[in-house]
Amino acid sequence: MANTKKTTQTAKPAAAENAEKYKSRVQEQYCNEVVPYLTAKFGYKNPMEVPKLVKIVVSSGLGDIKDNAKSIQIAQGELKQITGQQPVLTKAKKSVANFKVREGMTIGLKVTLRGRMMYDFYDKFVSIALPRVRDFRGVPTDSFDGKGNYCMGVKEQLIFPEIQYDQVEKIRGMDICIVTTAKTDEEARELLRALGMPFKK
Repeated sequence: MANTKKTTQTAKPAAAENAEKYKSRVQEQYCNEVVPYLTAKFGYKNPMEVPKLVKIVVSSGLGDIKDNAKSIQIAQGELKQITGQQPVLTKAKKSVANFKVREGMTIGLKVTLRGRMMYDFYDKFVSIALPRVRDFRGVPTDSFDGKGNYCMGVKEQLIFPEIQYDQVEKIRGMDICIVTTAKTDEEARELLRALGMPFKK
């Protein structure tokens, strides 16, 4: 009995250790290729100066189904499938009569990805989802906000492999915002390009 207990106790730390050692393909690429490339290009003196990804925020508006609880649940489930994380509901901060929106009404969904889940989502988005966009010729190079962050819109959730066409209630778009530590748009652009972002030429 004592031996069994001892084995169980040692197995847990080993599993935790393996989980901590796991790095996504993009994370490995950043450490091994992107950091040396950006350091050489911009002449950083300290490794901490090299821009990196901080978080990815994926959001989707629900204005057309704000009063339909079932449709909101479906949209929530799709976003969870895509990101691997439970979305939070976003509420209206003030009432807008023209749009029939009342303060506190559910108007959207949002997921904030960090760490390993952020890198895994970025990898899937760049290497699988974007190439599935119809007539894809690259993403815009001018969608930076002046502070090193990049935001772009996706017209339909069908580009993600988790979503099955015959199970979709409605085609729904989403916004994807990639937040970095870059101080300028040029540095952020080079960071994303080095991580595989297919910018228009």
